[in-house]
Amino acid sequence: MSNNLDLYAKVEDLIGIKESAPALYEYYYDFLEKFTFDSLLDVGCGSGDFLLSIRERFGPSRLLGIDLSAEMVKRSSEKGLDATCVDLCDLEGSYDVITAIFDMVNYLDPDALQKFLVCIEERLNSGGYFLCDINTIAGFEEVGVGSYTIDDGERFLAIDSDFEDGHYTSHFTLFEQDGTHFTKSRETIHQYYHPAKRLQKGFKKMKLLSRNPINLYIDEGDKEFLVFGKA
Repeated sequence: MSNNLDLYAKVEDLIGIKESAPALYEYYYDFLEKFTFDSLLDVGCGSGDFLLSIRERFGPSRLLGIDLSAEMVKRSSEKGLDATCVDLCDLEGSYDVITAIFDMVNYLDPDALQKFLVCIEERLNSGGYFLCDINTIAGFEEVGVGSYTIDDGERFLAIDSDFEDGHYTSHFTLFEQDGTHFTKSRETIHQYYHPAKRLQKGFKKMKLLSRNPINLYIDEGDKEFLVFGKA
């Protein structure tokens, strides 16, 4: 999976993630502004933009990002952030808030999701919150499915995606200029549709406190923002 994510890191700026991310972050800010927290863990921290905004906006005493992509962790670290390449379940310590931004949860298949949720409970302090956003069916079918290409002169990216039986498959083919030649790399990224009730069922000590539709790309709601609390 990490190799797939390293390729994704190379093309993140080409597929509009950074342009749409600030609007998504606002859902997290709105909730976090309601209480005081001392520590936050961001799972799947990517290049660290969200972590950086949390540090500047809230200034928690302990802030950590983890990601399975070494390239993403490198980019976060270059911004002066505390980030490491480790699986959540191998991480030590606990936090007041844990976040999983930009459909990170959808990258887990059902079995991996169950293990992930158990580890979230173990890493979250009592009275803490787990915040995440998940793709809706419309988000997969209306936004994610299709084929398109992007060319910025130095990189040529082709993406071919399909969604069937709750399984989203996206084939990335990247050509990068290397002197007078182009190098080719190809990876397949998988995502899975998880309704909110599946996440709730996977928790034993946590409750779903709120769920809000997100119209990030389309009017009918392509994501949901979920807040879980641990007693």
